[in-house]
Amino acid sequence: MNNLLFHTMVSASVVIFQFDSSSTTEGWRIINDGVMGGKSTSMITVNSQGNGVFQGKVVTDGGGFCSLRYNCNLEDVRKYRSLRIRVKGDGKTYQCRIVGKRGDYHQYTFSIDTTGEWEVLDIPLNKFTPIFRGQHLEIPKYDGRSIQEVGFLIADGQAGNFKLVIDRIGLLE
Repeated sequence: MNNLLFHTMVSASVVIFQFDSSSTTEGWRIINDGVMGGKSTSMITVNSQGNGVFQGKVVTDGGGFCSLRYNCNLEDVRKYRSLRIRVKGDGKTYQCRIVGKRGDYHQYTFSIDTTGEWEVLDIPLNKFTPIFRGQHLEIPKYDGRSIQEVGFLIADGQAGNFKLVIDRIGLLE
């Protein structure tokens, strides 16, 4: 599974967002393929256990992606080595994404294959690669200076329903 480190502990040096029973979806936003004429739909809700639930339906005709983003505006994160997430997927592949600087036209991405069980994944920040509209770019990998936005995207080429349950997102030294 992409050489990720698995841990039983879920602590992180810095918590970017942790869902709980009092959480709302404020600050999270959905961007689907409708921006290019597609028909995929998705939403973010908080379930009765206090977890974020990113779910919807990918329609590959005319598009084929759904994404969820959270503005976090973290400056100078060079001392951190990994993004630590605790998620429960549905067996599908998702992209974990970060935006380094506000105004960048590209994002940085790392694919995660989910198992259907709760997982704590450490994604090394130096493994995030630049991407723009689904195309990998020949520019340097993520430099770790800042994180303006974190999120998830599903665009695995498969039409159908998806569900990613999110507990927390953080940074690990």
